[in-house]
This record gives sequence, structure tokens and C-alpha cells, in this order.
Amino acid sequence: MDAEAQESFREFVANRSSTLLKTAVLLSGGDRHAAEDLLQNALIKAAGRWHRIDEPEAYVRQILYRQQVSRWRLKWPRRELSVAEPPETTAAPDASGAAELRLVMRGALARLTARQRTVLVLRYFEDLPEAEVARILGCSVGTVRSATHRSLARLRALAPELAALGPAAAEQRPSRDYSPVEVRQ
Repeated sequence: MDAEAQESFREFVANRSSTLLKTAVLLSGGDRHAAEDLLQNALIKAAGRWHRIDEPEAYVRQILYRQQVSRWRLKWPRRELSVAEPPETTAAPDASGAAELRLVMRGALARLTARQRTVLVLRYFEDLPEAEVARILGCSVGTVRSATHRSLARLRALAPELAALGPAAAEQRPSRDYSPVEVRQ
């Protein structure tokens, strides 16, 4: 990579890595360490082809999605270490409705399967149409629709408290900040 391309890549990473990390955190179910690994691997792959990339952010996001899909397609999934309570539940509850919604949503997303989480992130956080999600995941639009439907149903079952927070909390939340799915009853 020449000096100009290196500088361009550094600027891209400095300007867009925090946004890309948010997507990676959602894709990894709230596991920041796994998200950092996912993003780092995507950036390494992008750096090797940097001089040929027209739209760097779209290219890196595509790598993120495909790496996540590859992880849940593994024949031997990695074992996760289970703990009695996640660290988020030991903290004092926040009085802000948006913060509460964010925490509940993060916990609920973490309890979904990787495939369910990926479908919801692509559809609602990234706001991609079903056809685009189907193209990224390598499946049909009907599969995306049914996976979205099942994922939302599971999300509602795992976190019924999301319905209790209702639209008032959803209106208070900042846009695109770890709370991609509005639960409707």
C-alpha cells in the first residue's frame, strides 16, 4: 500500500470505526470483545484491497455481515462461557427511559441466536430492505421474511418488558444507538 492509500485508510478508520463498531457489537450480541475482533478482521481484509475499493464503508460492512454469517454457519460452534448474571444487571437502574430500553434491548439481542440477531440488525438497525438482506445472507426474500417474523416473536418472548416500555420510551431514544427494534403488540 502506498503512502497516499495508507493515509486514506487511516482517515477512514479514524472517522468511521466507532460507527462500524456499533454494528459489530449488535451483530455479536453485545459482546464488545467479539465485536472488536470482527471489526479488526474486516478492516484487515479491507486494507489489503484498499486501492480497489470504491465505497469503503459499504465494503467493510459487507465483510462484517459475511464474517458474522460464517460464524453461525460453523459446523462446530464455539462454546460460550455462561455466568450467573450479566454485568449490566448488577448496575443501579438508570432513570432514563432510553437507557433502560437500550439495556433491555442489548440483553434481549444477546439471548437470540446469531442468525436471528443478524437478520434483525440488518433489517432494523441498518434499515436494509428484505431483498438486500436476502442478497447479503445468501437466501431468498421469503426466508428473510420468515426469519424476521420468528426473530421478532422470540425477541418479544425473551423480553416482554420491551412492550411495557412502549412507544414513549422509543421516542426518547437516540437514533441508531443499540436499540434497533421497536416491539409492537
